[in-house]
Amino acid sequence: MTDFLNTPTTSGFLPYLTNTARKNFNLDPWLTILLGLVAVFGLVVLYSSLGKDQAAVVALVVKLGFGFGLMVAACCISPLTYFRLTPMIYVGVVLLLVVVMFFGESAKGSQRWLDLPGLPRFQPSELLKLAIPLMIGWYFCLRSFKLKLLDFCVVLAIAGIPTALVLLQPDYGTAMILLLGTAGVLFVVGLRWYWIVLAIVLFAALVPFAWLYLLHDYHRTRISILFNPDSDPQNAGWNILQSKTAIGSGGLTGKGLFNGTQSQLDFLPEGHTDFVLAVIGEELGFVWCTLLLLCYLLIFIRVLYLSIRSSNGFGHLVSAGIAIIFFLYVVVNVAMVLGLLPVIGLPLPLVSYGGTSAVSTLVSFGVVMAICTRKQWMDRE
Repeated sequence: MTDFLNTPTTSGFLPYLTNTARKNFNLDPWLTILLGLVAVFGLVVLYSSLGKDQAAVVALVVKLGFGFGLMVAACCISPLTYFRLTPMIYVGVVLLLVVVMFFGESAKGSQRWLDLPGLPRFQPSELLKLAIPLMIGWYFCLRSFKLKLLDFCVVLAIAGIPTALVLLQPDYGTAMILLLGTAGVLFVVGLRWYWIVLAIVLFAALVPFAWLYLLHDYHRTRISILFNPDSDPQNAGWNILQSKTAIGSGGLTGKGLFNGTQSQLDFLPEGHTDFVLAVIGEELGFVWCTLLLLCYLLIFIRVLYLSIRSSNGFGHLVSAGIAIIFFLYVVVNVAMVLGLLPVIGLPLPLVSYGGTSAVSTLVSFGVVMAICTRKQWMDRE
């Protein structure tokens, strides 16, 4: 560990990056192919759900191309560089969340986006699905990957500070994913079962307080309507009912692209973002929904495989955290569309329309490939 932390650079930071990029090109072909298949499939579906809006699709193609370019660049950076940059990455993202509180753009009751001069509009909270796993991996690397009560408290602070800022936006869906992802990383480190039980008890005890003081009226309505959407079919229950109708009417093979009634006639809200899976179910049917979910599962398995094969604990923890968060995004979005969870506004990775989500997801997997496929990360650069 000492050699790793003190690995020297020869002629400055930029030459160091250039030299290590040539030696550390670790693009995993299987993961890259799977990500490309999902992204291309998403473009086809979005072309239909957006009503053949070519300009919007071209804009997304540009963002995806940018994301894949950053993924390739990210996989060329050495694990040592990521380790050294992790505190700056984490603090930078937290500062961006603070800036959102004061200067962020509001939409649909939430203040989540930044529109900085010279940069495209983006959502800083999406960057946490990389920043938090990196910071947790960095911390446990310094602590020799031991989990004691102090470490448990520190990790809660690492995840809790940015999550609290996300809650203030408010964005409860992303906050929930980040906390569950952190719990998953702690489990990988060796979280004892009685701590898990204690966390569940504390969470249950806080539910009444959250219901009364943290949740807004529309959040409480979304949770209540989940159990009986027919009680308000024209308002609060509309999204869930239309989503179920769209998926159910698609059957095994669907009605065909551009032929969906719920999606093309605008009965289904947010068909290009939160409820894009319902569009797939209606127009392409159960078969293509299953194939998409199979691709997601293979991506998850491949990242876990890279995590297990990693020769260093830092890569193991970071990639496991990224894999868990990615998996949770998929599971929660699917459950939301099927009416099993409240509508909390989470995108389907690489398929829902959204540049920040796609780019941050691709960069995260680029980091996974960089820190997991290198045989010996303590080699001198």
